Amino acid sequence: MTAQQQNLRQGGAPGGVVFGIPLGDLGWITSVLMACTLGFLSFFLFTFLGIVGIMIYNGMGHQVDYAGSYKYFSFPAGCVVLLVSLIFFATLWLRRKLAGG
Repeated sequence: MTAQQQNLRQGGAPGGVVFGIPLGDLGWITSVLMACTLGFLSFFLFTFLGIVGIMIYNGMGHQVDYAGSYKYFSFPAGCVVLLVSLIFFATLWLRRKLAGG
């Protein structure tokens, strides 16, 4: 029996599954850790994109400091992703607790 058939037979995860992680079964600490991980990863992704963008912009004859990619691009984006993911995972956790799960 395949994993998909077993999930269908058991009813699957109540909150869905993303990359093999059952979202409906996360505890409070796990939710906070997942949110922080997403904020951390997005900070570094946007830092990479910001540096590449500034490198291309500097290649066109302009002169911009690379520190701007941290200040104006990746830090605000990382904070926004962290805030949104904290709200998302806290909502999942609250719904599970209020439903009696």
